[in-house]
Formats: sequence, C-alpha cells, structure tokens
Amino acid sequence: MRARLRQIHIDGHTFMWRAALHSVQINGFYRRAVYVRAWGSGGKSSQKLEADLLSAPGPYVVDNGYPTPADVREVIICGLKSGWQPEQRGGTFVLSDREHGANFAASGFQLTNPVRPGESADSTTHEAQQRG
Repeated sequence: MRARLRQIHIDGHTFMWRAALHSVQINGFYRRAVYVRAWGSGGKSSQKLEADLLSAPGPYVVDNGYPTPADVREVIICGLKSGWQPEQRGGTFVLSDREHGANFAASGFQLTNPVRPGESADSTTHEAQQRG
C-alpha cells in the first residue's frame, strides 16, 4: 500500500509529508509509533526530514495514533530550528530524541530515536522523565 503525500503550508512555504503507523515494544509493552517524513516544495528530490514519534503514554491519554496537521507542523518547525534544509537537494535530516527531543512540542506524541518495525524503542530519556 502506498502512502499518500499531503501538503502543509507554514510561513509561506509549502511542505510535503506522509506518515506511516507501526507499533514498537518498550519495556515489554507495545506503543503506537508514527514515522513522519517531510520534504520541501521540491518534493522528494529535496532533503528529507525523518521523525519517529511515539504516542504519549499515560492512563488518561487516548491513543488515536495518527498525527494531525498541527503535529506535523511541530515536526517541521522542530526540524527547521534544528538545521533541516528543505531547499537542499537530496540527503536526509533525522530528528532524534537524543539530539532534538527538548525542542519538540507536539501534544499526544513524543520524539523518539529512530525505530524500525519489530525493534524495541529506546525509551531511556522519556520513560525516566515520566518517573522523575
């Protein structure tokens, strides 16, 4: 199944994005993972932004699992503030919790280090913050 590219406009610039849903295991429990990919107005020939998100945990959080345009806007803004250059041709800029988590502010999701389906997520940063 092919993921459909969507458009979002931020500060007069157009970005293309897509998201794919997966689940990952953290400390023996499964959580929803969303892989967000974005490109500048040059489409897939521009530098790609990759961000792997986890649904925010908690007993009162409803996990609808799919990011809203507001969530994607936060991913793109975090990428731009962190050095992503969407006008550049080719290459990939990866947002990770280790390097960029403190600058990420989407409600309902947290930035995680890159995770692939079937792997366990690195939960050390956010899980420790939630306990402390």
